[in-house]
Amino acid sequence: MNKKTYLPKQDSIERRWHLIDANGEVLGRLAVKVAGLLRGKNKIFYTNHIDCGDFVIIVNASKIVLTGNKLKQKTYFTYSGYPGGVKLTPYSVLMEKSPEKALLAAVKGMLPKNKLADRQITRLRVFKGDTHTHNAQLISSIK
Repeated sequence: MNKKTYLPKQDSIERRWHLIDANGEVLGRLAVKVAGLLRGKNKIFYTNHIDCGDFVIIVNASKIVLTGNKLKQKTYFTYSGYPGGVKLTPYSVLMEKSPEKALLAAVKGMLPKNKLADRQITRLRVFKGDTHTHNAQLISSIK
């Protein structure tokens, strides 16, 4: 018997579109699901060194829930690279201003720290409200 491992070619990978409603979802648990879809872990031929993930659209990002005291205690960290360029934003302020950043940071932290993750995060679209601009694509809803 000659069994070989199947590795998909980059041009033969079929990418699907997933629409996720974040209404009432916990931030970290939703980020785990989204990171798995972006990496392609839902496919039978998943390989960690090949980019085989799908496109993900998240709506209602403003209705995400943070458990415990994270809304008061957790901070969003940015650094400009210059002395004194550190900005610490509490999540209570961040969730009011731009909840898309909070969700994007959570998903990005769950992707691998390499060049592959840079390509995978570009397939994520996050919208504050319940409308999105990707109506033309064939979308399957996930909850």
